[in-house]
Amino acid sequence: MHVPKGFAVVTPYIFVDGEKYVDFLQAAFNAIEIGRSMAPDGRIANCQLRFDTATIMVSEASEQFPASSSAFYLYVEDADASMERAVKAGAEKIMDAENMPYGDRQGGVRDPSGNIWWVSERLSVEPYF
Repeated sequence: MHVPKGFAVVTPYIFVDGEKYVDFLQAAFNAIEIGRSMAPDGRIANCQLRFDTATIMVSEASEQFPASSSAFYLYVEDADASMERAVKAGAEKIMDAENMPYGDRQGGVRDPSGNIWWVSERLSVEPYF
C-alpha cells in the first residue's frame, strides 16, 4: 500500500468555510499549507495542511458537501501559548489548559467552523495506559 509522505492511512478530511479557515489554522496552530487545488467556481476543492508530522485535508463547504464538525487532538510544545494563539486567531475557549491525570496539559477551543481542538502538551514520558 502506498501512503504519501506526511499522510497517514487515515487522514482527517473536513468541509469548512474555505480560505478564512485555512488562514485560521495557519495563525492558530502554525499549520503549513503543502498543496491546494481549486474548483472551477473558485472554491477550495482540496487543501492539505501539515501539522508537524500529521496532515489534514480541507475542502470548502457547498450545498452538496455541507460544513462538517469534527474534534481533533493536537500535540503542541506549549499548550498555554497555543491556546492563546488560537483564541487570538478567532477560536472560542471551551476549556482552560490544565494538567490531566493521563500526563498531558490540555485545553480546548472551538474553531470558527465549529470544530473542537484539544490542544495538548505531553508532560509525562510514561505511556497513557
